[in-house]
Amino acid sequence: MEDKTPRKLLPGGSGVFEGLSLRLKLIARLMVDRRVNPLVKLLPIGSLIYLLAPDLAPGPLDDAAVIWLGTYLFVELCPAEVVREHMDALTSVVEGKWHEIEEGEPGED
Repeated sequence: MEDKTPRKLLPGGSGVFEGLSLRLKLIARLMVDRRVNPLVKLLPIGSLIYLLAPDLAPGPLDDAAVIWLGTYLFVELCPAEVVREHMDALTSVVEGKWHEIEEGEPGED
């Protein structure tokens, strides 16, 4: 029996790497959005500069904490409606039907 129900073409899981990827995409979209205050955009830039600067404290935990804090504050200080708009665009689901390639069809490797 063939399943005719529509399938989601984007995965619905929420793993660590998927969440990190989503957060990075959100930050990239907010950085180029003209509705975000340019001074707020200095937070992620400053945290990256701190990462590249010589260590002021030993160990990688301080670098991770500064980057996390900088990106967290950046998203929190951006206008809520702008963040919501970009999150909706990033997490929207594309509905479609699954098409199985039969043997002998063109496009098969």
